[in-house]
Amino acid sequence: MRQALDLAREAAAAGEVPVGCVIVKDGAVIGRGRNRREEKQQVFSHAEMEAIAQANDALGTWRLDGCELYVTLEPCPMCAGAILNARIGRVYYGARDEAMGACGGVLNLFMENFPHRPALVGGVLAEECRAVLSDFFRGLRG
Repeated sequence: MRQALDLAREAAAAGEVPVGCVIVKDGAVIGRGRNRREEKQQVFSHAEMEAIAQANDALGTWRLDGCELYVTLEPCPMCAGAILNARIGRVYYGARDEAMGACGGVLNLFMENFPHRPALVGGVLAEECRAVLSDFFRGLRG
């Protein structure tokens, strides 16, 4: 999660909502991502989507069985759907998202009857993850 936080801070420095994500397989990071929606002007340029694409390239497959995803903010419905489709085995997130969270903040897609549901661990370094987000939005309101 510390690497995901570094990516979140990198996103904030670039004027993006500070969310970072890493994907790990057998102890090695195989995917990294940070929010780039403003930079790319693409709705799907979320940290999780970038990390999943990089992990797919690293493994040469869309199937990410046995992988763990670490993200600083609870995934939204789009990212939760990608996680489900990629068959990621475990998801760790930091801050809960009461506005767009799809892992319990608003709803929990991982509790639905999908054939490949990941284990979910929330609240990992939650205070630090929340602080990065709060600082960013406080700066915008400045």
